[in-house]
Amino acid sequence: MSYKVDSTDRAIVDLLIRDGRMSSAEIARQVGGLSERSARYRVDRLVEEGIIRISAIACPKAVGLPVTADVFIEAEPGRIAEVARKVAEFECVSYVAYSTGDRDVSVQIVAPDNETLYNFVAEVIGKVPGVRKTATMLVPMVLKDVYQWSIPATACTDQAKRKTKPRRARRARF
Repeated sequence: MSYKVDSTDRAIVDLLIRDGRMSSAEIARQVGGLSERSARYRVDRLVEEGIIRISAIACPKAVGLPVTADVFIEAEPGRIAEVARKVAEFECVSYVAYSTGDRDVSVQIVAPDNETLYNFVAEVIGKVPGVRKTATMLVPMVLKDVYQWSIPATACTDQAKRKTKPRRARRARF
């Protein structure tokens, strides 16, 4: 990582997580001690460095897809990438990644109902060449999603410096 993130960048990212359309003037006002121009420059740098991406995120439930499931796929040896690429092509698939452990590919699916979900897993994913086995887990509630994740304070350069300096113990005064 060539760009070092500090606590001001983290505060800007947190504001943009809440409202990706927030103006630079509003960011500067809420962060404090920052000009509008400096806020705009920092946002541009965060985007250019690939630290953040500003985009719209569709809400599956709002468009009639209230069922979410994680599907773990065991693939034939040597076909993991092929299976993952094929599964990623389907519109109802919102996430695909290679995984480790008992399964080779991790997939998240959104669907209008359980029956549609079941049919998709059994009749579509199950028949993708290279798929050996699937395991499906319904996700009844999501408490935190990737678009709510924030940069940890420990990843900020100014926070890391503070942690390495030992603090002097204060004497109690009576």
